[in-house]
Parts: sequence; structure tokens; C-alpha cells
Amino acid sequence: MYVTAGVTGRVGGATARALLGRGAEVRVLVRRAADAEEWRARGAEAHIVDLADRDALTAALRGCAGFFVLLPFDPSVENLDGNTDALLASIVGAVTDQHVPHVVALSSGGADLPTGTGPIAGLHRLELALQSTDALITSLRPGHFQEKVADVIDTARAFGVFPVLAPSADAPVSMVAAADVGVIAARSLLNPPMVSETVDIVGPSYSERDVAVLLGAALSRALHVEVIAEPRWLTTLMDAGLPPHAARSLVELHHADAQGLLAPRGDRRLHTSTEIASTIEQLLLG
Repeated sequence: MYVTAGVTGRVGGATARALLGRGAEVRVLVRRAADAEEWRARGAEAHIVDLADRDALTAALRGCAGFFVLLPFDPSVENLDGNTDALLASIVGAVTDQHVPHVVALSSGGADLPTGTGPIAGLHRLELALQSTDALITSLRPGHFQEKVADVIDTARAFGVFPVLAPSADAPVSMVAAADVGVIAARSLLNPPMVSETVDIVGPSYSERDVAVLLGAALSRALHVEVIAEPRWLTTLMDAGLPPHAARSLVELHHADAQGLLAPRGDRRLHTSTEIASTIEQLLLG
């Protein structure tokens, strides 16, 4: 039995679907009854669990051969560090209580750094916390997700603008598709490595201007690439609806990215091939 968290999100859902497609027994963790029914219809066992509830999570991990876990970033939580502490205590406690043999954690490039990376600093803490257990740990560290383009589709469609929070729109960076990461996570669960490892996941490279051209083509309109000056990053994120503390955390993340701090530095690298044009097409189809 393989237990998968985060299945209402892109990577967790892709992981569970990949496992089911390979005939594995899958138990998904969800927070709503409606989501549980949807996954049961797909052939999975479903438990309604809050990751911060150690007792419920411990029960859901009973008998599992491998556990896919992630650390949700909830901008509505006032105390981001406190929320991370609660999640880590629950996850590590449940993994320890049930003697889970293998954990695959969704981490990120830059998670080797303890500070200065915004929400990724929480993933650094996740990796360290899991290493304190007896489980074999596989930490997957993708860079940019191709699906981040979803954040600007409405603006691009309505106003013909493609906003960029970076010093330049012309620097190419690796962008991975969530489905590819899910396939890698499922493969790792089914075929655990001999030792714990961190795995960088590297996708095709695109600049933000490249993405704007491809999105514009898909929307049948030319897009104006607006490189937002660094002093405006915080207000731009707050104007988008983020509370100040969450916006500041994401500004720190953008700074880290601009400084090259999110570069691959894991034990080994895996390369993916899904092109972002395909991802954009899927996002526009809904």
C-alpha cells in the first residue's frame, strides 16, 4: 500500500494516478468527503486527514510501504513558521510511529539552504526532519513548475499583459511539468533507492518571454511582457490578494531565484521532456 498526500494538487494527484496506472494499491489523504469519493471511484482507498493531525495521519499510514508527502504553503496562515512546525511534528511523528520504510518528499531546488529562500526554507526543514526518522528518504527537488503560468492566464487574457517578477524576462530557466514529477515520485515509491538521496528534477529551459510568446499564441493574441521593477514586487503581490507576511515570503523567494540560489545541488539529476506548450494547452482546457 502506498499513501499519497496532496492529491487535490497537481503533483500529489499525478503521483496517485501514476501509481494506480501501474496497478499499485493506493491510499490517498484528502480533507473533504467529496474528494474522497472521487478518488474511491478511481480505485483508491481514501482517508479524510489533516496533515497536522498526528493521530489521524498515524492511522492513515498503517501498513504503508511508501509515503508521498509535501508541505503545503498556506498564505492565509498568520504564523507561517508555526504552521510549518505543527506540520513537521505531525508528519515526523506519524512516520516514526508507523515505522514507514520509505518517504518520497516533494521539495525544491534551494532546499539545501536553511534561510533566504522564502517558503523553500520550510522544505529545508522538512528534509532535515524526515532525516531524523529511520525511514529511507527521497527528496525530489524540481525547479520552476510550468504550471505557474496559470497565475497569469486571466491577466493575459483580459489585458494582454504578461507580468514578470524578475530582473529580466530573458534569462532561461528549467521548467518542469507537474505530471512528470508525479511519475518520478511514483517510480521512486515503487522502486526505492538503496540509500536516502536528493534528486534534482530538470526540465526544458525557457525564458519568461518565451513563455509569454507561447501563451499568447495559445490565446490568439500578442502579449506585452511587463518586467516589474523590484521595488514593486511586494505591492504587486499584495494587490493580487496575498497578505503582507506571505507576500514578503514570496518576495524573498523571487530574490533567491534571481541570485541563482535555487540551482540544482542534489545527489543526482533526472531530466524531463514535457514542453510547456503542452502544459499551457492543458491549463487552457481546464
